[in-house]
Amino acid sequence: MTPKTYGEFELNLKHKVPPEEWSDALKSLWFDAKGDWEASHNIAQDLHSQMGSWIHAYLHRKEGDEWNAGYWYGRANKPFPDCSLEEELKVLVEANL
Repeated sequence: MTPKTYGEFELNLKHKVPPEEWSDALKSLWFDAKGDWEASHNIAQDLHSQMGSWIHAYLHRKEGDEWNAGYWYGRANKPFPDCSLEEELKVLVEANL
């Protein structure tokens, strides 16, 4: 079942894999929250949507590649954020609930 809150999303981080029925976007964010940037990025780069571009941007921002992140924020029609990465992750998760 898809979580209804960020807190419910966090409860699922105790599992070894994300729930099968979750969207790919939410699975990508789950892997990132678990510390697996590569798995998260592999999913995000195959999401050909505004949300996929936003997640992709966030991941490159987290990686420290501001130029690449800026490109993907542009593709997502989002400004480069001035919040913390933790805050942006929460916003991204909530946008996918």
